[in-house]
Amino acid sequence: MPRYLTEQDIADFRAELCKVATERFARFGYEGVTMRQLADALGCSPKTPYRYFKDKADILATVRAQAFARFADALGAAAQGAKDTSERGGRVGRAYIEFALKNPHAYRIMFDIGVPLDDSHPELAQQAERAATFITSQAEELARLGVISVDPKLFGWSMWASIHGLVMLHQAGMLGPGAPDYRELAMFQGNLLVKGAAAGTAKPKKRS
Repeated sequence: MPRYLTEQDIADFRAELCKVATERFARFGYEGVTMRQLADALGCSPKTPYRYFKDKADILATVRAQAFARFADALGAAAQGAKDTSERGGRVGRAYIEFALKNPHAYRIMFDIGVPLDDSHPELAQQAERAATFITSQAEELARLGVISVDPKLFGWSMWASIHGLVMLHQAGMLGPGAPDYRELAMFQGNLLVKGAAAGTAKPKKRS
């Protein structure tokens, strides 16, 4: 007689499946992972994962949504208690990099997997939008305070692209001997972009 599964049993199995799937998707990409492989890794029947998820796409969407949620939570927690915009920006930037380095598989399935985000999985779309809005909204505050004088939307996405590039270089092992420390590089990037975006606030000198 089959053993009755409690809600905790179901939650535990889903959590373990998501953990294994996150690592496999990050390492092998979407096409390089099958439901049978996931079942083998978990030591269960090939049909078992289908009791918890519709298919492989459903698993990927679920683990990506979870990753984006944790990511947004980490950034939000870092922003709490900051004294001013400058401190908040620095804390959020450090939290961004810290999350990416501590959770490389989660970061990779969020941003480096060949499956576009769409509206077929509402939770994924919601969490991805929450993370994106939190990151780019920092630029809106800088614009309101007069710290930058460029399009805040463009600036926010530029900052995001800059820090993402730094993370990908680090994950690819390109910041080895001879390269700057990633923390020093992140600070330099941020200061450079902010100074460039603030340049337009200075009044032009009058010609004599």
